[in-house]
Order: sequence, then structure tokens, then C-alpha cells
Amino acid sequence: MSAGLLILFYLGLSLGPLILAWAQELDPRTPWDELATGLGFLALAIILVEFLLLGRFRLVTGRVGSDVVMRSHQLLARAALVLAVLHPFFYISPRTPAPAWDVTRQSVVDQSWHALWPGIVAWLLLGGLVAMALAKEVSGLRYQHWRLLHGLGAAVIAGFGVLHALRAGRYSADPALAAVWLALLALALGALAYVYLIAPLLRLRRPWRVREVRHEADRTWVLTLTPDFRGRLPYRAGQFAWLNVGKPVVSLDENPFSIASAPSAGPEIEFLIKEQGDSTCRTGQIAPGTRAWLEAPHGHLIIDKHPDAAGIALVAGGVGLAPLMGILRELHATGDQRPTALIYGNRHAGQIAYGPELERLAREHGTELVHVLSEPPPGWTGETGLITPDLLRRHFGPPDRHGWLYVLCGPPPMLTMVEDTLIDMGIPAHRILSEQFVYD
Repeated sequence: MSAGLLILFYLGLSLGPLILAWAQELDPRTPWDELATGLGFLALAIILVEFLLLGRFRLVTGRVGSDVVMRSHQLLARAALVLAVLHPFFYISPRTPAPAWDVTRQSVVDQSWHALWPGIVAWLLLGGLVAMALAKEVSGLRYQHWRLLHGLGAAVIAGFGVLHALRAGRYSADPALAAVWLALLALALGALAYVYLIAPLLRLRRPWRVREVRHEADRTWVLTLTPDFRGRLPYRAGQFAWLNVGKPVVSLDENPFSIASAPSAGPEIEFLIKEQGDSTCRTGQIAPGTRAWLEAPHGHLIIDKHPDAAGIALVAGGVGLAPLMGILRELHATGDQRPTALIYGNRHAGQIAYGPELERLAREHGTELVHVLSEPPPGWTGETGLITPDLLRRHFGPPDRHGWLYVLCGPPPMLTMVEDTLIDMGIPAHRILSEQFVYD
């Protein structure tokens, strides 16, 4: 399914209830009442469709990228909040029970407590859910607890929202539209159950074991897993996995990490993990033999889809090197002769990961290696400061590099700057691949 078809699919799900309402051809109420109803329909439909934008369905993320899916999820949640907040304030018809002759409730708005209270609950909880998402970084909640509250809160909002539509909705009294609301609710809750219960249980057939934990750089570790089953993970260089180490297979204690190993190197999987809070601070304490679970592969930093690229340019910041390391290793292992260049930024030399191997790749594969340090040691002869537009133009400005493929991974501000600079240099957007998982 192409990205265009995916967009049409989501639009169809979101606009479907509104179209079914208009198709009933009931006598319209005032324009303000109809606008209020339309806002409520869109808000509820968007909330239900949001469950399909969890970033865990490879049919979707493989087409548009996990970061695009998650960013869409955030923006749509905010749009749904605005629509839901405005929805009740546009009604102007009398708020009294409908007279006996008005079987379609054309002249009034149903404000009975029986119809209203589920909507009030959903209305209040939706604002709290979005606020909790916006304040995730400063809330003090562990990521696992935040995920639990977020998922349960979304499920409760969806349930009460549909109940409100069925009880209070003039158009939703139609059996066909009521069935659509219930079907969308079942689809939403089914998606949640699949991601957090069914899919983990299916992973019981493919357990992994920790083979090695190795200190690689300042507060940075290499974690190597070996399959505890017959087979291997069918991934491609540049992709990532949701990793759960030492916890039950059904657990919220999992995080996304890029795969640093090359697919052609064998069945073992290698991750580059930096201590940044939560469970990552205990990476160095993981004992060999510990059971692990993977949900993978995810991600679209895949150069295989661009065989016409004349060269491969990689720009990494910190542990953003991980997927790019997998790409470099695979290019070298498969004998790909296209020219490659890596610009790798860190704060100080102690943060450089895979230093000796990168030097070896520079010698054996011919990779142009550019280290950038913002706090260089005495005698440092490489680039200093930050990765800047001037530095990018110096290395990627020649016209013969405009046909290269550019793969980026690192802190969001760096990615935004690099993408903007490359586009200003005339690099086509379709030749720039990036993924980020932290949003402001």
C-alpha cells in the first residue's frame, strides 16, 4: 500500500461517520447546530483512528516512517482536542426534551444527563491526556508508567465518546451509523490489544538471549543478542527494534533502539545504547544469558530502496551513529563500491563509538570520515564545534555529490538543520532519509 493510499484510507475512516450522517437527509437544524455536530463527529472519528497511528504497525511505518506516523499522531490528537472543546459551544437550539412530534430531534438539542455525562467525561479526560503527552518530559513519570496511563486513558476516552454519540447523537440514532461507531471503537481497542498483548504473546516463539554487554564509549554500551530459536531476524541495515531485556514478554518496559549490526554478518543483533534514564542506566549491569524480546524490524533508513544513488552520505550525532554503522558495515561486507562519507558529531572524544572500526572502514572501504567535537582535546586536528551548514557545504557542496543519498540520525535540532541545509544546497527531498523520536 502506497503512502497516498494510506492517507486516503485514514481520511475515509475519519470522514466516514460525517458522510453517513449527511446521507440520512434529515431536515437540517440551524447552521450552528450542524457545525457543532460536525465538529463532534470529526473529533470522535479522529480519536478512534488515532489508535491505528501507534507507530507499531509496519504496514504503515514502512511506507511513511515511524517518526512521521508518531508526529501525525501528536498533531491529530491536538486537532481532536480543539474540535472536541469547541463542539458543545456552537449549539444554539433549545436544550430541552424534544416534543412528541419531533421524532428526529430537529428542533432541540438533547441535553439530558443520561446523554450528556459520557461526553463530559470524555471531554475532560481528552484535555488531560493531551496535557500529559505535552508534559511527558517534565512530568517525572517513568516512561513505562506514562505509556500505561496514556493507553488506558485513550481507551476510556474512546469508550465514553462513542457512548455519548450513541445516546445524544441525532444522526447516530441511525442503526447504520451506530454500527460504524461501534466498529471503529472495536477497531481502536483491537489495535491497542494487538500492540500490547497479542503481538507480545506471539513473540514467545522467538526469544533472544544476551550474549555480551561491552562498554564502548562514555556512558555508552554495545549490547549483543543471539537468537534462542532456529532462524534470524529478517531486517535490513538502518532499521530499529523495540527491545525488552529481562522482563516478561508482555511488558511496557520496552524501548526503540537502532540496530548497529549488518544483516549479512549473521543472526546476532547488536545495539548501541547510551545511558539516558529509565532502564538504559542499568545497561552495563545486564548479565549474559538474560532473556530478551524483540519487535522488529521497524524504520525506513534503508538504502536498498535507492540503488540509483551515486554515493552514500551519512550524518550522525551521538548514538545516532547506530543505524548508520549498520549501513556502513553492510556496504563493506557486501562489497558495495559506491563512495561513502560519514560526518560524526560528539561533545568530546570519549563519546566516539566504534572509533577503531571507523578508522578501519576509512582505510579498507574508503569511507571519508569526519569527526566533529564541540569540546576537542589538546592537539585535536579534526573539525571542532558543531555540525554546521558551512561544514556540510564544504563536504557535500560539490555538484557530483548532489546525486548521493543522505541518511541522517541524531538529535532533532541537528536533523532539522541538516535537512534544511541539504535542501538549500539543491539536494532533492526524496534523497534525504531521517528518523527522529523526540518532539517538541
